[in-house]
Amino acid sequence: MNSAASEPVLIGIDWGTSSLRACLIGAEGEVLDRVASDEGIMQVEDGDFDAVFDRLIGPWRTGRDLPILASGMITSRNGWVETPYVEMPAGADSLASALVAHETKSGARIHFVTGATTTHATGPDVMRGEETQIIGAAAIGMADGTFVMPGTHSKWVHVAGGRIEDFATYMTGEIFAALSGHTILGRLMEGSGFNADGFAKGVKAALAEDANLLHDLFHVRTLPLMGQIPATETADFLSGLLIGTEIASARRQAGTLGEITIVGRSDLADRYEIALSAAGLKSRRAPDDIVARGHLLIAKAAGLI
Repeated sequence: MNSAASEPVLIGIDWGTSSLRACLIGAEGEVLDRVASDEGIMQVEDGDFDAVFDRLIGPWRTGRDLPILASGMITSRNGWVETPYVEMPAGADSLASALVAHETKSGARIHFVTGATTTHATGPDVMRGEETQIIGAAAIGMADGTFVMPGTHSKWVHVAGGRIEDFATYMTGEIFAALSGHTILGRLMEGSGFNADGFAKGVKAALAEDANLLHDLFHVRTLPLMGQIPATETADFLSGLLIGTEIASARRQAGTLGEITIVGRSDLADRYEIALSAAGLKSRRAPDDIVARGHLLIAKAAGLI
């Protein structure tokens, strides 16, 4: 326990594609205890989510009758219980009213936080899990601006008055993995550490006025081939090119981004901070455990606490 003086009021589970994180949450949103596992929804053998839940969460339930909220890809078609999406705009109240209750085989009652959807001119967009993080950030005063959520599928989320107004998804991380691992662009890549020079060159190319991604991508091969950048810069040049293109597109589509908050503490979040600065955009970092605060706020709005 982090605080002997605090009593738990909620169990919050953030269950994604590749990992699971759960928190025992106090009355002010503080995390009193936590568990983490690499048993994301795609790693659960035979889809036996009940077994994983009982093993990881069961000890917290002994002698306690706490409400349980779960968010993330666990509510997707490949998850435990598929839930519908709420439409934009969405805040804690609308997410609370859309909770989906489920009873486990061991008799625990879980309330699933459903995902969110919006529709743009070119088609629909969806998220599962990020909406809970945004609500948590709003609960600590980060109620307006743009939230950047780096990942395999990066999210840019516009928030006003603590409500999610709109968002867009960019497949930047997945495209990087595909191009570097399964195309000719990866043939000349060397080294494994972050190369700041290569990354900066990629971002600069993406932000140039005459940038053209489908053309510029071939430079990932020709620049090292012609000796204009070393092979040790190539992977990060590609990373910078893709992240820079994402930033340029998001800025163009949004017009005004407002204050930018990066959600995440990973090396990937560091890259976005560098690229945003190169684009002349200031950013800040969201604190840890905002998902726990989001779970708490939604649970309160739903009358579970």
